[in-house]
Amino acid sequence: MTYQLPKLGYDYNALEPYIDAQTMEIHYSKHHQGYTDKMNAVLEKYPELTEEPAELMKKLDSLPLSEADKTAFRNNGGGYINHALFWQNLDPGNQKDEKLSKEIEETFGSLDDFKAKFSEAAKTQFGSGWAFLVRNSEGKLEVYSTPNQDSPLLNGHQPILALDVWEHAYYLKYQNRRPDYVEAYLKIVKLI
Repeated sequence: MTYQLPKLGYDYNALEPYIDAQTMEIHYSKHHQGYTDKMNAVLEKYPELTEEPAELMKKLDSLPLSEADKTAFRNNGGGYINHALFWQNLDPGNQKDEKLSKEIEETFGSLDDFKAKFSEAAKTQFGSGWAFLVRNSEGKLEVYSTPNQDSPLLNGHQPILALDVWEHAYYLKYQNRRPDYVEAYLKIVKLI
């Protein structure tokens, strides 16, 4: 099965002034497309794998892939999955999820405490990676970062919010100022 780049659903300039149109276009049409293409190249070798990429990621260790293809799927399938959620989180048409906000307040003490914890995870991720709000295997909310394109699905966790902290996500506008980019992301996300 061949997967397509998920539709963005909004214009490249829709997130300005926080994320510029040029970064959005390059990030979406080049980086995310690249992960999509490379993931498809792995899956083409295994036509018996017909489940969605997220389902395959959950059971990556038990899939009948070579070790090289497992690594390629982990990296590129993770890039495909993580970016799809990232674009959804940024959608300016989103509305606040009252149930999620209440659960965040109950779990982290307040929305501000959650934002501080999430920001810290994003800002302190060494090198490239992601910050996530997830629902862990016990059904509880948790915040952490992952390296590279690793998905929380590998841990049996369901990602809810995803923040790309690879430099390609912010370098044109923010250069080496990752904290400013993290702050901008939290201003854009309307779900919380």
